[in-house]
Amino acid sequence: MTDRGLSIGQVAQRTGLSVHALRLYEREGLLASEVQRDGSGRRVYSAWDVEWLANCVKFRASGMPLTTISRLAQLVREGSGNEAERLELLREHQRYITEQLAQLSDCLELVNVKVASYEQHLATGASGDPWQQQPRPAPKEHRHQMG
Repeated sequence: MTDRGLSIGQVAQRTGLSVHALRLYEREGLLASEVQRDGSGRRVYSAWDVEWLANCVKFRASGMPLTTISRLAQLVREGSGNEAERLELLREHQRYITEQLAQLSDCLELVNVKVASYEQHLATGASGDPWQQQPRPAPKEHRHQMG
């Protein structure tokens, strides 16, 4: 990065977001700061913009809605004094991710049982359908703690 910042193409390359997505993020208010423009009107991104966008990519990958990212960005743009609201948004998403991880863990457990069943079936040359020979494990009960 130079003292002048990064072009939209460079930011797209570094974040994995398309140029179109970067423009959309800016239009939808998903950036935590206003994107600066050079003398020709081209977008110039700072290191902070790239860091924020990298966070946004992870937020989206974890299932955070764009409306939540937008609200979080707005709170950051407003500056200090709203940290409790930011924290609550993040805690809410943390609960969501924790729930998703628990569900995925249950799914993985089922797949592991089925893989082991098929491996044993093939290794021993058994006959019949291993899917019907192995009872499906009962789903685990999950307790969700509220933050």
